[in-house]
Amino acid sequence: MNFLRGVMGGQQSSGVQPSGAETIQKLCDRVASSTLLEDRRDAVRALKSLSKKYRLEVGTQAMDHLLNVLQTDRSDSEIIGYALDTLYNIVSNDTEEAEENQQVQTDDLGVQFTEMFMKQETITLLLSVLEEFDFHVRWPGVKLLTTLLKQQGPQVQQIVLVCPMGVSRLMDLLDDSREVIRNDGLLLLQQLTKGNAAIQKIVAFENAFERLLDIITEEGNSDGGIVVEDCLILLQNLLKYNNSNQNFFKEGSYIQRMKPWFEVGDDNSGWSAQKVTNLHLMLQLVRVLVSPMNPPGATSSCQKVMYQCGLLQQLCIILMATGVPADILTETINTVSEVIRGSQINQDYFASVNAPSNPPRPAIVVLLMSMVNERQPFVLRCAVLYCFQCFLYKNQKGQAEIVATLLPSTIDATSLSAGQLLCGGLFSTDSLSNWCAAVALAHALLENSTQKEQLLRVQLATSIGNPPVSLLQQCTNILSQGDKINRRGSKVQTRVGLLMLLCTWLSSCPIAVTHFLHNAANVPFLTAQISENLGEEEQLVQGLCALLLGICIYYNDNSLENNTKEKLKQLIEKRLGKEIFIEKLSFINKHECYSKAAQKPQPTFSNPDHMMFDHEFTKLVKELEAVIIKAVYKSSEEDKKEEEVKKSLEQHDNIISHYKNVIREQDTQLEELKQTVSSLQAKNEQFQTTVSQQLAQIQQHKDQYNVLKIQLGKDNQHHNAHNSSAQVNGFQPEEVSRLKEEIEELKKQQDLLKGELSEKNTLIQNLSSQAGSQTEQVIGGSEQVSELQKDIETLRSQLYVQSSEINRLQTERMELLQKIEANATAATPGDYAPPAKNIELEEKVASLLKELNSTKEELKAVSEERASLKQELDSVHSTAAILQDEKLKLTLEVSESKKEQDDLLILLADQDQKILSLRNKLKELGEQVEDEDDLESGDAADEDDLDDDDGREDDM
Repeated sequence: MNFLRGVMGGQQSSGVQPSGAETIQKLCDRVASSTLLEDRRDAVRALKSLSKKYRLEVGTQAMDHLLNVLQTDRSDSEIIGYALDTLYNIVSNDTEEAEENQQVQTDDLGVQFTEMFMKQETITLLLSVLEEFDFHVRWPGVKLLTTLLKQQGPQVQQIVLVCPMGVSRLMDLLDDSREVIRNDGLLLLQQLTKGNAAIQKIVAFENAFERLLDIITEEGNSDGGIVVEDCLILLQNLLKYNNSNQNFFKEGSYIQRMKPWFEVGDDNSGWSAQKVTNLHLMLQLVRVLVSPMNPPGATSSCQKVMYQCGLLQQLCIILMATGVPADILTETINTVSEVIRGSQINQDYFASVNAPSNPPRPAIVVLLMSMVNERQPFVLRCAVLYCFQCFLYKNQKGQAEIVATLLPSTIDATSLSAGQLLCGGLFSTDSLSNWCAAVALAHALLENSTQKEQLLRVQLATSIGNPPVSLLQQCTNILSQGDKINRRGSKVQTRVGLLMLLCTWLSSCPIAVTHFLHNAANVPFLTAQISENLGEEEQLVQGLCALLLGICIYYNDNSLENNTKEKLKQLIEKRLGKEIFIEKLSFINKHECYSKAAQKPQPTFSNPDHMMFDHEFTKLVKELEAVIIKAVYKSSEEDKKEEEVKKSLEQHDNIISHYKNVIREQDTQLEELKQTVSSLQAKNEQFQTTVSQQLAQIQQHKDQYNVLKIQLGKDNQHHNAHNSSAQVNGFQPEEVSRLKEEIEELKKQQDLLKGELSEKNTLIQNLSSQAGSQTEQVIGGSEQVSELQKDIETLRSQLYVQSSEINRLQTERMELLQKIEANATAATPGDYAPPAKNIELEEKVASLLKELNSTKEELKAVSEERASLKQELDSVHSTAAILQDEKLKLTLEVSESKKEQDDLLILLADQDQKILSLRNKLKELGEQVEDEDDLESGDAADEDDLDDDDGREDDM
């Protein structure tokens, strides 16, 4: 400023007053040419002070110099701050010096200077300046960028989007500890996120939801100030029409954090204007998440979360609270409507909500009382209607409950029900109540033929002494009588509501059509209404009458002889003409109110007179218009063909139903077979486990046998080395020959038994193979049973392996006995040793005999297990057999063979006992006895040696 005063003072001394443009030009030259930072700073400060009064001159002359300062003087935060303030004053339209008549010109200047400023390098430079933490730099930078976004939002958004880390730098403003910068950063992000889905996604993934919700909590939720309002507006920008961000908001568990927003106290009087604004925005934010315009899956998931976290319950508390401002109550009703729309669990909860009255009344009844009360505000009545529609949307249970309150068997005279309120509104003197009640009752019938038929049972008492009339008849009476009933039928809005109710009621319900046509006055009334040439307001009624008559044709089941399809079409052709009828029908979708109602489900009208159409009814008109036109032009022959086609389709459906039942039965049988196979497989696994355990035991016995054999061999070698003459002393020739003869006889008997045993095994195999072949024939090639049969064969082979192993062990035992006999034959009387020397040997023989006995018992147990496995195998075959005669025969044969085999095994056991007794005798005689298995293995090999020894004994 000293420089400015020097310039101005020098010119004042000469008596000439310098102009603003000249002063600004000199300041710009000073900024461009001065080498001292202080001089440039003073010049920029002077430009800032002149920028509001001389906005045009500063903008045209100094903008380039100021941008150059931002690039070259980054180290000095003071001059940068002055430059940013000057640029803000140039592009901003909020200049204090601007007069009211100059506002348009000022706005044009702001747009022009913004366009001059709009370069990618300039915006990038401004974003880099915002990284400075200095308050005098960051704050004017935020205000400047916010103004640029207001003036040229889409262009600035595109530049920020392509700038590296551009959005992240702006998100850092929310973490600034200085509230002024943080709050202005909120305003900047509001402008940045408007209408740009890409930036909205980036901001959301920069943890914006967490930061904004934290700020709202810190500021006091709904009791907070304008900062809460700015946060809520920014949240709406991020979530509205952005399905990706909505899903991210839900999955991040941020819906649960919204519940504390709606916790209001008992005293709801004296709400501040800011609290009302905040709560209004909070309710709108909830509606953004459950809007009917969102994808159905996203809406339903949000509705589920809102019920689970208690948000819906909290909204219902506000709904039933006293002292809540009217606009908040209206918005709360709309919010609850969309939270429960199409969600069965939410609708059920809403049906259970009671108002805090004495006695308690359902919330639905309390809301309907407001809807049919003409003294309530119009927007509130519209909100209640929307809430009732959302409660019944895809809710057949709720529809049945509403209709049930009108039926004679369920009417409670002591309490006011929803059905009674709807009937009262339907026939009141207020046309808006008529329309709302008619639309509400129509929603109780949408896509529900059962309730349409049930509603035909409703009877109304018109006056004392007169018989009751049906609800359907009363509706048609009001339409036809017009001015005779207190002018209720004369108002267009009332007649439109009643006609929409009748069209909804009769569509897709031939029984209701029959009831309607049964009144002989209804069809003449409709044709008279359609044929008249009335004003523009009445055209809508004519179109709805044409639609109702078309429904009577299309859904006519020809049960009334005087009002069949063909006769009604002939009536249209004679009285009206098909072209006139179609023209009158088209009056509906040409109406302005029709197109507005078709846009969204919520009824939003500027005044009550514009409430003519319901959103769901517009969809019904779209469905019926084409089929009605086709039905009117269709000939009787085509009708007959169509009926024949319907009959053939019904027959086809019956055939399909029959085959579906057959398939269900087959599925049941298949499931049972699968269970049977599963149980057989489980048994098979048990068998395999048992066999594997037995194989492991056999292997263990083999190992024990090998160990004993090695030990016995070592003991024999040691004994032979010290006293070879003390092996088998003390035998008498007569006793040895007698033992040999007995052994020979036992061997012959054992061979005989083995032959019989092999024959029986062969017979069992043949019988099993026959049973297997019969099983395969009965099962009919079932793959699963075939696999089970293979498993059984595997078990049989394993059993035979066990049997051969037992035979081998028995053979080795016999060979061992033969060796003992051979050694006994080779002994001489001169080799006799004192009994005291053989004590050690006898003890070893005794221990070996004990081990041999245990081995024999184990072998016997294995044989018994083999027999038990054979029994289980036979039982499996018996369950698979279906031919009873052959099954019984095979079972008897197998049983007999089993008994014979058991007899053979008993004989083998007796033989073993005899052999054991012989071994005991040998032991008493002091003979060394080797392992029983060695005896069996060496029996056959030593027979010739035994004969030679006998001959040598005879020679002696």
